[in-house]
Amino acid sequence: RFAYDCYRRFIQMFANVVMGVNGDKFEHELERYKADRGKTLDVDMSAGDWQEIIAVYKTLVKFPEDPFEQLRMAVEAVFLSWHTPRAIVYREMNNIPDSLGTAVNVQAMVFGNFGDDSGSGVAFTRNPSTGEHKFFGEFLFNAAGEDVVAGIRTPLSVEALKERQPHIYDELYAAQALLEKHYRDMQDLEFTVQEGRFYMLQTRSGKRTGRASVKIAVDMVKEGLITESEALMRVSTNHVEAFLHPMVDPAAKTDIVAHGLPASPGGATGQVVFSAEEAELEVAKGHRVILVRRETTPEDIHGMKVAAGVLTELGGMTSHAAVVARGMGVCAITGCGDISIDYAEGTATTAAGVVIRRGDVITLDGTSGEVMLGDIPKTEASSSEDFQTLLSWADKHRRLRVRANAETPEDAAKARELGAEGIGLCRTEHMFFDAGRIDAMRAMILAETTAERQVFLDQLQVFQREDMLALFTVMDGLPVTVRLLDPPLHEFLPQSEEDIADLAQRIGKPADKIREITERLHEVNPMLGFRGCRLSVVYPEITEMQVKAIISAAADAMDQGLKPFPEIMIPLVINVREIRLISDIIEKSIREVTSSRGISIPYKIGTMMETPRATLGAHRLAPEVEFMSFGTNDLTQMTYGFSRDDAGKFIPKYLEKKLIDSDPFVTLDQRAVGRLMEMAITESRARKPGIKYGICGEHGGDPRSIRFCHDLGLDYVSCSPYRVPIARIAAAQANVGEELPD
Repeated sequence: RFAYDCYRRFIQMFANVVMGVNGDKFEHELERYKADRGKTLDVDMSAGDWQEIIAVYKTLVKFPEDPFEQLRMAVEAVFLSWHTPRAIVYREMNNIPDSLGTAVNVQAMVFGNFGDDSGSGVAFTRNPSTGEHKFFGEFLFNAAGEDVVAGIRTPLSVEALKERQPHIYDELYAAQALLEKHYRDMQDLEFTVQEGRFYMLQTRSGKRTGRASVKIAVDMVKEGLITESEALMRVSTNHVEAFLHPMVDPAAKTDIVAHGLPASPGGATGQVVFSAEEAELEVAKGHRVILVRRETTPEDIHGMKVAAGVLTELGGMTSHAAVVARGMGVCAITGCGDISIDYAEGTATTAAGVVIRRGDVITLDGTSGEVMLGDIPKTEASSSEDFQTLLSWADKHRRLRVRANAETPEDAAKARELGAEGIGLCRTEHMFFDAGRIDAMRAMILAETTAERQVFLDQLQVFQREDMLALFTVMDGLPVTVRLLDPPLHEFLPQSEEDIADLAQRIGKPADKIREITERLHEVNPMLGFRGCRLSVVYPEITEMQVKAIISAAADAMDQGLKPFPEIMIPLVINVREIRLISDIIEKSIREVTSSRGISIPYKIGTMMETPRATLGAHRLAPEVEFMSFGTNDLTQMTYGFSRDDAGKFIPKYLEKKLIDSDPFVTLDQRAVGRLMEMAITESRARKPGIKYGICGEHGGDPRSIRFCHDLGLDYVSCSPYRVPIARIAAAQANVGEELPD
């Protein structure tokens, strides 16, 4: 029986992996054979049964009988696997170069399907979901290792070995302790028992959830196994996001229709899809999806990558779905035997008879293993003592400061709570889009005389002053970098006839006049048009209003016993004459406020570096400013000639065809944009050694970009509030990475 079982496995796996035959064909024939004979499990099959299955399998594929030909084809298949779609996706996810290549191991086997005193298992030296320092694993008697990881049968806890084969359990436990101590990391072990003898097949550093990653790293420092610096390098910045994702609200759980194994924690809601291809199609339409499968295989990785969550009918905590989902930080439930999946009908039917159809919305709780109908409310991600410990180590070991991009008191408060050391970019225009303010902003733009414009500027100054005081209050003692008005004025104006008519009625201006001015302000290429510091040049009164609001708010804050540190930033400059002109406007406005209030306020004037010309002339700009902040969104846009708003139409093809290595709007391009930055820093620092440098584009929260900013010698990065913890970790990794030996 054992020999025929091995042979049928060999035919099936060889045909699938080496010859590219769909494995479902073999599974279909096997399941049909079992059903016809009233058999459920592989262990129920006799030698005669396996002989009949082998005969059927050989009708499905022309199987080579020569062992040397089999070996040659197998080795070739491993080398060719480097070019498979799933291997390419995996490399992209983990930043592995295409040129690295792969190796082939040829080794003898031991067999867990030899009999009832044999078996195979997978174990982890610590719990890969929680990080708890407790030996964790799963085992199947009379089964090959593939049965455990493929999720074909739901396995037993490794504790079952302690009862049936205690001497094997003792050997395994001793081996796992020794291996973890040697490698100084949580290990993922594969082992086999053949006829009562224990064999260790493989060990490697185990994939783990974000929470487990942090707990294991912190615990190992406390245990003296690794240093703080090593702990920081052990935690992926992707894993940090696990602390920032929502969880299913326990108080809101309703319509629980099934339970499975909590393979990867977190909460996820989405429309049900039954294939990786469906997942990609629906996500491309803007939908969140839950990928529902009997079990996942490596062919499903592209669907798992885009899914909000994964649910499988079969498999355990160490199945493919569980391990891959944990590594990607995707919520997952495996081994959900409460459901029966019918791919042809596009349904998953629960034990109670509830039918979940393709497109239905469900929620997964990857922490409890519960499946619920509908969109269940979620709670904000919660931190942990271990996470705070790791962040404190990051702060101790990093050089780069981390600020946040924020305009509202709520965003600023969240940023400070998450460890931001100031605001690196306050986009003042966002303050004018509120319902109670947009009319005043529009009336100011539509004004036809300076006097008329000033009436509405005075109103806007009151609004801006209130907002800035709120920010200075939240950021007491920390710098707040305020960018002067940046977007083209037409962005504030109504576009539809209905909106124009409504505005005309509210502000008492003829609709025809509003339409005329709107059309006059319309631009062919607004991102390169009348925006940024060009607004200050043409309408200096707008800059005066903003500066007076900022400094008046700072004075108000000081009156309340607070310590405001405003930094006023001039956007989109191209030369030093612009800076001199606008700096004069800023300084004059500041003097008017401070002299009238009888107060001295600390402040800085700086510039955004977001045009190639500014970076090339940085040595001329440096004497006129106290800081430079690289606006890498626009700098990338202008360097590449790519419109950020339209690049999504072609960048995926550029990536697919390897025309670019990464999306330049996600990860900073070091060869061109980075070279401009490096040139600007080197030449301006030589002219003015004390000048400060920062980055405030979207790249400020990207770990690879942060590493480059560290290498360039920037003083700070600024990112969205929820990426602040990620930036803190990434900045520390950039610094300690220089200290640790390879």
